[in-house]
Amino acid sequence: MSVDTATAEPSGYSAAETVRRILTSTGDTWAVVGLSSNRARAAYGVAAVLQRFGKRIVPVHPKAETVHGEQGYASLADIPFPVDVVDVFVNSDQAGGIADEAVAIGAKAVWFQLDVIDDEAFARTRAAGLDMVMDRCPAIEIPRLG
Repeated sequence: MSVDTATAEPSGYSAAETVRRILTSTGDTWAVVGLSSNRARAAYGVAAVLQRFGKRIVPVHPKAETVHGEQGYASLADIPFPVDVVDVFVNSDQAGGIADEAVAIGAKAVWFQLDVIDDEAFARTRAAGLDMVMDRCPAIEIPRLG
């Protein structure tokens, strides 16, 4: 696997050009899987950052709570409008199923948060034609775009 010198990580799942493309040109509707009204959870803060940078966040959580003023949905399949990016805040062992759901709903990209890694899901998602990033955080990456 090649190494992306900008990030010093394997370019296969965290290439700087893929990160930039997802954040700047893939679209502005981000389904945040695992987002609830629990302010102590990382998803809550990351979703707030995404909103500050002009992204529409869509909470996806079994409780289907309204978070940051946006209506929540129990699953990706329940969202009644197109989603551009699916941002995944679940354990790695559950993340592959979420990636498959993202493909099924026609999302353009999947973003696995820090410490969420599933190489098989990455391969399936990329084979389906979606951009994908793993083990990165958009709240860290988006301010770096300048």
